[in-house]
Amino acid sequence: MMPTLILKTKIYASIEKCFDLSRSLDLHMTSMKSNKEKAIEGKLTGLIGPGEQVTWQARHFGLSFKMTNKITAMKNPFYFVDEMLNGPFRILHHQHHFTSAGGYTEMTDIFAYKSPMGLIGQFIDFLFLKNYLYKLLTARNQAIKSVAEQL
Repeated sequence: MMPTLILKTKIYASIEKCFDLSRSLDLHMTSMKSNKEKAIEGKLTGLIGPGEQVTWQARHFGLSFKMTNKITAMKNPFYFVDEMLNGPFRILHHQHHFTSAGGYTEMTDIFAYKSPMGLIGQFIDFLFLKNYLYKLLTARNQAIKSVAEQL
């Protein structure tokens, strides 16, 4: 069984705007500035689309990481999926869903992952990783919400 995080964010902006801001590599780098996250290979700026890849470099827990993700599914403006091809997790599958509802957009993230190192990885998940990832995704979603509602 993979740990799965589900986040719902209510954004007072159009579904199209929320969808595009969620695919913005530039906004992603701005929202992850504290982790020095930057695109270093593949698609580097703008909106990432179907079949495109990006390699991120970032610092988490004082360590430098690289992770390559690919957009494996997309239906504009309702959902897209990014999956890790190479990086620190054994598996990472992130679904982004968007629903228009009465003057706002509900953005739903379904973030499923599996840590490396078997039982040790499961213990790390239990101790702090799941909570850390939840806070990271929440901060990113708040950045998307803030920009979307200002425009």
